Amino acid sequence: MATTADLKNGLCINFNHDIYTVVSFQHVKPGKGPAFVRTRLKSLTNGRVLENTFSAGHEIDITKIIRRPYQYLYKESDSYVFMQQETFEQITVPETHIENPDLYLDGQEVEIVIQEETGNILTVELPPFVIMEVTYTEPGIKGNTATNTLKPATVESGAEIRVPLFINQGDRIKIDTRDRSYVERAQK
Repeated sequence: MATTADLKNGLCINFNHDIYTVVSFQHVKPGKGPAFVRTRLKSLTNGRVLENTFSAGHEIDITKIIRRPYQYLYKESDSYVFMQQETFEQITVPETHIENPDLYLDGQEVEIVIQEETGNILTVELPPFVIMEVTYTEPGIKGNTATNTLKPATVESGAEIRVPLFINQGDRIKIDTRDRSYVERAQK
């Protein structure tokens, strides 16, 4: 068994009958009282983020996970089909395990997180940033580019993203998949 001294970002633990990954942690030694570790944990099964405080030296149950590269092929009713890059084996994953399903394009590279002991698929993760073409947005009015105002834009996968006023239809943009935000205009 590991203790809170072994915590690090990205570590996966069994906690409250679920599997969580450590998003952030902070070891705190107050002037009075015992030391403790403040953590932010993200559930790999449902995506919820919770904050929890462990006393220093508390035992934690580490679980092993495997991250494998896959390629997104197509959607089939309420599930998605992926292909492993090395073996060309195809697997079907229910939509409940997919993060941001409207940001997937055919051929998109993803990472599938699998629990090593059971072989269960926990989640499918996109890369942190994707580049997509804007298929529809209202044209920007000349002179309105000095403010931080955002407008809705539809990208090639069908997702709606908020973009600055100077973005036009046909532009390629970089999107942060973690919070679905506009990052920058991509090079053509």
